[in-house]
Amino acid sequence: MAGVSTACVMLAALFWGLSGGIGGMLMADGWDPLVVSFYRGAIGLLFVLAWLALRPGGSGLADRRLWGWSLMAGLGVAGNFTFYFVSISQGSVAVAATLMYCAPVFVFLVSFALRLERPTPLKWAAIAMVMLGIVLLTRIYDIQPGGVTPIGVIAGLLAGLSYALFIFGFKYAAPHGSPQATLVIAFAVLSLILFPLGDTGQTLSALGTPSWPLFVTLGVLGAGVSFILYVVGLNDTAPAVAAIVAMVEPVTASLFGILLLDERLVGLELVGMGLILLTVTALSVSSSTR
Repeated sequence: MAGVSTACVMLAALFWGLSGGIGGMLMADGWDPLVVSFYRGAIGLLFVLAWLALRPGGSGLADRRLWGWSLMAGLGVAGNFTFYFVSISQGSVAVAATLMYCAPVFVFLVSFALRLERPTPLKWAAIAMVMLGIVLLTRIYDIQPGGVTPIGVIAGLLAGLSYALFIFGFKYAAPHGSPQATLVIAFAVLSLILFPLGDTGQTLSALGTPSWPLFVTLGVLGAGVSFILYVVGLNDTAPAVAAIVAMVEPVTASLFGILLLDERLVGLELVGMGLILLTVTALSVSSSTR
C-alpha cells in the first residue's frame, strides 16, 4: 500500500505540473488568468462533490470550526491558482512553478511567528539560500524586456504564500471533518470569489469555444483528480517521502514550458532553480521526519 500511496502523491504532483503548462497555453491564446483559475477550481469542485457524495460519513459539515478553517483554505487555493497563472502570464511556467514551490519557506516563517516551529541557524541559512536562488532564477538584478517582470516575481511568491495559507487551513480543518468536505467548501469559496472577478464574457463563453478541451483537462488534472489522489496518497506515505516526491511538480512544469512553450532557462537561472528545489525539499524532509 505504501508504494501505491507514493505513486498517488507522485501522480498528483505530475498533474499539478502539467496544469501550469496547460494554463500557459490558454493564456497564450488570450484567456484571462482569472478565468483559467476559475475553471480549474470549478471543475475540481464537481469532482470533490462526487467524492463527498460517495463517502459522506464524518463530513463534519455541521461543525462551524470546519467551515472557518475551510474558508481559509478556500482563500488560499483561490490565491494560489490566480497568482500562479498571473506569474506564468508575466514570465514563464518554469519560474512561476519554482517560485510557488517556495511555499514551505512561508510555512516556516509563519510557524516561527506563531511559535509553532523553533527557528535555528540551519533553518535561517536554508531560507537565505532560497532567497539567493530566487534572485538568481528571476534575475531581478537585471530584468530584460521580454523576461520575467517584477509583477511575475511578486505573483509567483504570492502563489507560494497563498499555498501556505491553504496548508494551514486544510491542516486545522482536518480534526473537525473529512478532507472531501474541506475541499468542497474550499473550491466553492474559490468559485464564488473568482467568478465575479474574471472577465464575465470569457467565463460564460469558454466551454463553447475550441479551447474547451484544455479547460476541462486543466480542471480534471489540476484540481479534480490531483487533489483526491494527493489526499488519499498521504494516508500511507511518509511525510518525508511526500516532500521529495512533490518536487515532481516544478520539474514537470519546467519541462512542459521548455518542450512545448519554447521557454528557456540558462546559466545562473538553472543554478537558482536548483538551489530552491534542493533547499526547499531538504527543509520539508527535515521538518516532516522530525
